[in-house]
Amino acid sequence: MRRRGFIMLLSGVGAWLLAPCAATAQPSDRIRRIAMLGGFAANDPEAQRRVAALQQGLKELGWTESRNVSIEFRWGTGGAAQMRAFARELIDLKPDLIVGITTPAVAALVQETNTIPILFVNIVDPLGRGFVSNMARPGGNVTGFLNFEFSMGGKWLETLKQMAPAVKRAALLFNPDTAPFAGSFVRVIEDAAPSFGIEPIATVAHDDGELERTVADFAAKPAGGLIILPDSFTTGHRDLIVVLAARYRLPAVYPLRVFAASGGLISDGVDPTDIFRRAASYVDRILKGTNLGDLPLQAPTKFELVINLKTANALGLTVPPMLLARADEVIE
Repeated sequence: MRRRGFIMLLSGVGAWLLAPCAATAQPSDRIRRIAMLGGFAANDPEAQRRVAALQQGLKELGWTESRNVSIEFRWGTGGAAQMRAFARELIDLKPDLIVGITTPAVAALVQETNTIPILFVNIVDPLGRGFVSNMARPGGNVTGFLNFEFSMGGKWLETLKQMAPAVKRAALLFNPDTAPFAGSFVRVIEDAAPSFGIEPIATVAHDDGELERTVADFAAKPAGGLIILPDSFTTGHRDLIVVLAARYRLPAVYPLRVFAASGGLISDGVDPTDIFRRAASYVDRILKGTNLGDLPLQAPTKFELVINLKTANALGLTVPPMLLARADEVIE
């Protein structure tokens, strides 16, 4: 999985920027305007947890809403046109900074402005998407915090085989509209698949109906399992995906803890609330005048493996001791 290499890639050049600095000026009394654009439903509890983590981080740095900072939100799940419209609305407010949450949100923002600072949080492959041209010194008006690297795809495949040795086929589930980077995960999994005796099958869904049909069709053949790729669509549809996995008795590996907490079998990935909390340090520096182009991209530093033992028992699976030993949390 090469997590350590991924972290070291960026942390060495950027860690000093996250360290407290006694000489840093305190927030002024002027109310600074932050805009946030995200690709989740406004009432999604997971989205709200992430924003709350960022807000808490800002509060700890002296930024309090209604006193010296205001935050304007737009949440959209209606596709690229809606996201572009929301991006224009936020830009018209002339904020001091825009925070982009999810790849579609950041894609819309970078198309609409090259002057207002854009801080992305929890994004996959910003270099490949063209959001930045350099990881260490972005140079433009965009920087931020990454969540996953593609080599994790091989780890998810390994975890699936360890958890469910009988699996011979794996559906790699994602929405290409919200996860344009998914092909890189698929290629990594395809390269690793022969060593695990698993046939990987890229499986796309764009809405609830297609999701139900796709999973049902895949489950019609035996020895199947699921790998849910990181994607705002799959995260937003996590309850339905978990229900479908249970209905068709499909062992599944998920990228985030929220899936396991919702009844999913096992999750292996980053802690997004930690990333949002850390992102507050960049918001603080940008609002205090730091040139955004000098702030390097930051890698995740906190990973978590979560096993839902109740779901494993329902599927008739025995969790290997080595996975239990690795687990950061076991849900019983």
